[in-house]
Amino acid sequence: MVRRVLVLVMLSLVLLGWENTWGGGRMKIFSSAFSDGGKVPVKYVMPGAGGENISPPLQWEGAPEGAKSFALSCYDPHPVARNWVHWPVINIPSTVHALPEGASGKAMPTGAVELVNSFGFTGYGGPQPPPGTGDHPYMFTVYALKVEKVDLSGRLSIREFEDSLKPYILDKAAITGYFGR
Repeated sequence: MVRRVLVLVMLSLVLLGWENTWGGGRMKIFSSAFSDGGKVPVKYVMPGAGGENISPPLQWEGAPEGAKSFALSCYDPHPVARNWVHWPVINIPSTVHALPEGASGKAMPTGAVELVNSFGFTGYGGPQPPPGTGDHPYMFTVYALKVEKVDLSGRLSIREFEDSLKPYILDKAAITGYFGR
């Protein structure tokens, strides 16, 4: 009997449009440069892989009520890359819902802070997978946070970055682009 009641309650919540608050909610992230699951164009990759290292355009929508800022990450979870961090950003104002192409280091919103990536420099470091290792996935994730500012600095692993944000995350959304050589 208790089990039936729980199933009915859960079904009712789903039918009423209830969404969880740990991600998988209504937020979505897009890029005009590539589709989710598509190829990252060469101009967005590192010069060593034939590109220009320009950060791709990104936009997001559906942030939950109460979001006071956004954070952004891009990392490569491929086994060879071992969660290589390509772009960690914090303190993007809640009024911002897009980053234009080439924003990193040049046109970031006032207050946004780019952290040190796994290459060892601040800002966006595009794909540069080792030749012969196949297509690597590059996960761009936007996090809606319930605080205006997060105090982080230096070079963090993706786990350290996400663990630092975890207490403040209202929702998150991700898009994955692939690149190999």
